[in-house]
Amino acid sequence: MSDKFIKTLNEGYSYKGEKLVIGKAMYENAVVPEVEVAIPLKTINRHGLIAGATGTGKTKSLQVLIEQLSSQGVPSLVMDIKGDFSGIAMPGSSNKHIEERHEKLQMPFESKGFPVELLSISDEKGIKLRSTLIEFGPVLFSKILGLNETQESIVTVIFKYCEDKKLPLIDLEDLKQVLRYVSEDEQGKDEFTSNFGTISSSSLGAILRKIVALEQQGGAKFFGEPSFDTDDLMKTKDGFGVVNIIRLTDIQNKPTLFSTFMLSLLSEVYQTMPEQGDADVKLAIFIDEAHLIFKEASKTLLEQLDTVIKLIRSKGVGIYFITQVPGDIPENILSQLGLKIQHALRGFTAKDKKQIDKAVENYPVTEFYKTDEIIQSLGIGEAFVTCLNEKGIPTPLARTYMRAPQSRMDILSKEEIDELVSKSHLVEKYNTDLNKESAYEILLERLNQHQEQEEDSKPKTTRTSKNDEDSTFEQIMNSPFVRDIGRTAMREGTRMLFGMLGIKKRRR
Repeated sequence: MSDKFIKTLNEGYSYKGEKLVIGKAMYENAVVPEVEVAIPLKTINRHGLIAGATGTGKTKSLQVLIEQLSSQGVPSLVMDIKGDFSGIAMPGSSNKHIEERHEKLQMPFESKGFPVELLSISDEKGIKLRSTLIEFGPVLFSKILGLNETQESIVTVIFKYCEDKKLPLIDLEDLKQVLRYVSEDEQGKDEFTSNFGTISSSSLGAILRKIVALEQQGGAKFFGEPSFDTDDLMKTKDGFGVVNIIRLTDIQNKPTLFSTFMLSLLSEVYQTMPEQGDADVKLAIFIDEAHLIFKEASKTLLEQLDTVIKLIRSKGVGIYFITQVPGDIPENILSQLGLKIQHALRGFTAKDKKQIDKAVENYPVTEFYKTDEIIQSLGIGEAFVTCLNEKGIPTPLARTYMRAPQSRMDILSKEEIDELVSKSHLVEKYNTDLNKESAYEILLERLNQHQEQEEDSKPKTTRTSKNDEDSTFEQIMNSPFVRDIGRTAMREGTRMLFGMLGIKKRRR
């Protein structure tokens, strides 16, 4: 055993404050119980990455990290794309594999469940996450619709018009009603045109069609009230941080909706939370299948996400991406991630090998490992780990034998999910639809008033005398339609008369 290895890593992973223990270091394929691999709680807001090929243990490492945070009283928010994370709510059960692992680690295994809130932006069971169109804003809303620059500028002007006219934009019905009002109603069209100019009917039609398409994808469920209060993500229970799990299994085929929702949520957290500096960590956000955020994100969306990630750590919030290869994350964002837990990568193709080389370049140089070789042979539940210490300096790269999760390493049953949701005090707060007066109701009432005024302004005709009857008869008889009928009847009658007299039309 290398004394230098033990000394170097113990110095690198020694902290004064609270820490999250995730495993023990390995040297020459053996676990070194003397070397504890941990993450300082103080630097959780420096963001991070959990990467690795399918089946290498990413989800279990994520589970361990969130368990440790909850034990320290730090709440978390997890984007559960695959639907395999809900088991953290229930105590785990030991087996021979877990016993062997913890025997090597020389750490006791304690079965434990953690406080969980289930949330949803779709039809999944849980607390309904909603946002109003006003909170979402015209830029993000245009991105989710996939509008071009011209259409995006129209949406921005529509939002401005609604702000000036005190028309609250709450849900998609509000926006559709506004678009109809400024394009079909004469008063609405004149009012809009005098302030903002004309809008082509083709552009309005395209926007309306895309709104309808968004409704068909389930987007209508997300926009509305009550709007979710981000303070409800910062809860603790019995000293443990609450694990908020957003169940997203039914929006895997809607990456634009997911990425835009994610950015909206991050922006809302940033805007509502007070400045914390590096004093306290208030929330950790974990984004599983992170490539979905960047898959179809526009340049503007990526720039906004980059800005939010840079600034949000001062609010005491850490953001963690979980994906297969580090290359799924844009370079400018990857460079901001202090913690890296890298499971095995498989180099089957030339492209895979390039990804491995790129991953290795992101880690500190080490004399104890041949990183490019070991990264392809890491076993399940093993990972390369490096983080920032309390002074912001990267810790030595450690091949880590990860501890097992204390909670269940499987999903909850339908009955358990129902019970968990029924016990939530937030369900009653958020799962009741509110239908306050908004743009739809205001404009509908206005249109009804216009229609009534037009009905009242029309002249009312009543039959009061014979003169009135005569004038009506004259109007009918003098109408072009009646005159045409008369001429036709006279012509056909004349032909019949001449025929009876033996007179035929002359042929030329």
